[in-house]
Amino acid sequence: MFTPNWQLKTAINTVIFDCDGTLSAIEGIDELANKNNVTDKVKALTAEAMGKTGIYPELYQTRLDLVRPTQADVVKLTEAYFANLSGDVKEVIQIFKRLGKKICVVSAGVNPAVSQFGAMLGIFHENIFAVDLTFDSMGNYVDFDRHSPMITASGKRDIVTQLKQTGAETLFVGDGLNDLAVIDLVARFVGYGGSFYRDNIASRCEFYIQTLSMAALLPLALTAEEFLLLEDHEKALYLKGMKDIELKRVLIQSL
Repeated sequence: MFTPNWQLKTAINTVIFDCDGTLSAIEGIDELANKNNVTDKVKALTAEAMGKTGIYPELYQTRLDLVRPTQADVVKLTEAYFANLSGDVKEVIQIFKRLGKKICVVSAGVNPAVSQFGAMLGIFHENIFAVDLTFDSMGNYVDFDRHSPMITASGKRDIVTQLKQTGAETLFVGDGLNDLAVIDLVARFVGYGGSFYRDNIASRCEFYIQTLSMAALLPLALTAEEFLLLEDHEKALYLKGMKDIELKRVLIQSL
């Protein structure tokens, strides 16, 4: 099989996903906003954070003050995440796990929704990083974890730095500005624009997926030796990803 010059020579042992707009096609906070008639205000703040300013505590608080999700709302968000699962991502994760790769989620989304969604994808709880919310005895929103690194622009960078202390050779997949904060820390960064295409993110990524399917992660994340370890149905998905690359559905550029 032809080996492209961008194929990894050293195996990745940890794959880190953003959640909102990456693992799932929705932004969780925007989904929660739908029930409180604050959708437009919250979506505008989310778009600002994802494409212009990054996450910062004041913006994070403003959105939650507008939405004030109940505990039941947040649990229900888990179902919405899974119903809007990004194309082929569940199968891609299963292949990575079978090959012995550690799968993590690093997200500014809210718990318990992100953690429960990750569990549905077979990702261990200790490998999921998101923002905890607190509720009163009636399940009404009280506050968020104001000490969480995930509510700051450098939060994902801090978590990835911690993960790399274990010697992890890491690939990160994300769609927003806060994800780009880790780009110089990881062996490979893959931008995902299948749900929300952003020119300013695409222009800074060596690899940028522009289609709904995550199949291209397989050729982008696996070495030639690992390809030989794939089962027939896994190779079919790998080749689907290669086709997306050949058809320019994945942007590959030298930066």
